Amino acid sequence: MTGLGPVAWPPAPLRTERLVLRESEARDRAAFIELFASPEVSTYIGGPRTRDELERVVPEVPGQRPGHFVIDLDGAMIGMVTLGRRDAERSGHVRPDTAEAELGYLFLPEAWGRGYAAEACAAALGWFADVLPGEPVVLCTQTANDRAMRLAANLGFTEVERFEEYGAEQWFGVWSPVTPSG
Repeated sequence: MTGLGPVAWPPAPLRTERLVLRESEARDRAAFIELFASPEVSTYIGGPRTRDELERVVPEVPGQRPGHFVIDLDGAMIGMVTLGRRDAERSGHVRPDTAEAELGYLFLPEAWGRGYAAEACAAALGWFADVLPGEPVVLCTQTANDRAMRLAANLGFTEVERFEEYGAEQWFGVWSPVTPSG
């Protein structure tokens, strides 16, 4: 995925009731390695990577790119939310002529089941709707990922299609910001 075009980055940190969505910092490196080495986290994204490999490839300040938010709870990274552009070559698009914004997220297993993903993703979608009004956001997940399917529905994504990719059935949905009529 590439950047978000004309969006100024990084924005001021976004604050929710419990979380801060902020730019990545050097102190987040260990949590990034933990995230990508976790078998639980990577079940639906191709499997875990080895810690040795991650130690070699994860930069000193990981995830520094437009649309990449670290999710901070009480001063520690518990996950990340990304808004980037869906590669045009991949299956799943609502506008075939453009690379839509795509929501992605990963959370450490100890943060699961507490509503943090919903809270963080809703905040990121709200920010996105403010900076790029009227632009839809897409989300793709394996249909076998029950948690992700529930979250997509709770965030207001609607199914567009299902297709086979990476050896599994994928669910592809779209979220369109509600614009006040007036």
